[in-house]
Amino acid sequence: MDFYDLYLSDNTLDAIDDMGWVSCTPIQEKCIPEILDGKDVLGIAQTGTGKTAAYLLPILSLLDEEDFPEDAINCVIMSPTRELAQQIDQAMQGFSYYMPDVNSVAVYGGNDGGRYDQESKSMKMGCDIVIATPGRLISHITMGNVDFSRVSFFVLDEADRMLDMGFSDDIMSIAKLLPDTCQTIMFSATMPDKIEELARTILKSPAIIKLAVSKPAEKIKQSAYVCHENQKTGILRSIFKENEPKRVIIFSSSKVKVKEINRTLRTMNINSGEMHSDLSQSERDDVMYRFKSGQIGVLVATDIVSRGIDIDDISMVINYDVPHDSEDYVHRIGRTARADHDGIAITLVRGKEIYNFMQIEKFLEREVEKVPLPEGLGEAPEYKAMQRKDFKKKKFSRKRKGGFKDKKKPNSMSAKSNKESKENKAAKAENGYKADKAARANKGEKKGKPIKQKAPKQEQK
Repeated sequence: MDFYDLYLSDNTLDAIDDMGWVSCTPIQEKCIPEILDGKDVLGIAQTGTGKTAAYLLPILSLLDEEDFPEDAINCVIMSPTRELAQQIDQAMQGFSYYMPDVNSVAVYGGNDGGRYDQESKSMKMGCDIVIATPGRLISHITMGNVDFSRVSFFVLDEADRMLDMGFSDDIMSIAKLLPDTCQTIMFSATMPDKIEELARTILKSPAIIKLAVSKPAEKIKQSAYVCHENQKTGILRSIFKENEPKRVIIFSSSKVKVKEINRTLRTMNINSGEMHSDLSQSERDDVMYRFKSGQIGVLVATDIVSRGIDIDDISMVINYDVPHDSEDYVHRIGRTARADHDGIAITLVRGKEIYNFMQIEKFLEREVEKVPLPEGLGEAPEYKAMQRKDFKKKKFSRKRKGGFKDKKKPNSMSAKSNKESKENKAAKAENGYKADKAARANKGEKKGKPIKQKAPKQEQK
């Protein structure tokens, strides 16, 4: 469908023309009309489908053409991470280029007090669109810096990620401050039970738009190493001998592991950087700038980067561990082979993760190529479906060190030992009695009181 068929405002269409867009993506085609009609929307679509434009374009179009209060916050957009909030803000600036009266502010943590004061001032003056992370927005609410009584649009982007990060209570606290007339729009990459429960709580008769999770691009060459944990460093060393360590992202689920991987890469003289939640906003901005500009060849990151970060020329993605589910796998390797580029995706699969990786292969409807381990690293675990069950049996059949004692059926050796123990105790008790009697006798002699001796019995005549 063409954007000109969606009844967007002229200023919105002019901005779309400047970007060179012609046709809508499926999520845009289905969501934009529903939002323009004023309906609540629940959209299930993965990153990279154009969902940011799916809600920004109709909201900006309505703000451009209809009468909304100039001194009020008209739209609140929630984002799980600072990086995604920045990306949404950048997209908003482009889409609203021909709307000088529509303004926005990005509200997120990790910056100085001056930034906080600027956010507070913008919201108090009635900024049209507030793009915020939950924690930072709750801080402003607590300080009395915001008034949500006239908000017309409430958007939750990457709602599943926000719940995973523990922002459920914050979201509900913010939602309770909104007027009943507020139109709510929620996007999620997955549809777990907790998302359904949240949707039932904050959405009113929503239009539900669900797109199937698409398979990774055919241009991505996928492969995997089946290995033990202590073999992963050697695999990385081999990979970077064959491929230049440039424009590479290594994903790991743990920020502790991210730090360890980055230290290991630096011992290999590889120019690398790390991205995780322990970094301040300025540090994260600096790392991303250096990676995008080519000053850093390898970026080691948690799943912060797997959604919402647009870097078109990533040559390789390495999953240092197997993602938790198929959707996360698609998000991770989807960072490569974008635009007109080819890409490589390599996953390191240790024994405990074989079952999970098989589930990913089942979703992909194909078997991912298994690469033999480099020479000198030893043998790899066997790649078989029973691996996970075998691990569970081994784990729960383990006995305590030394085994368990059976009191009901002692063996002959233990019975003999018990008998000897009783005899020893009796002997010790008898010796103790004799020693005690001799001691009392000595005590009596010292005091001059001889111990009376019993007269011997006389034989009867």
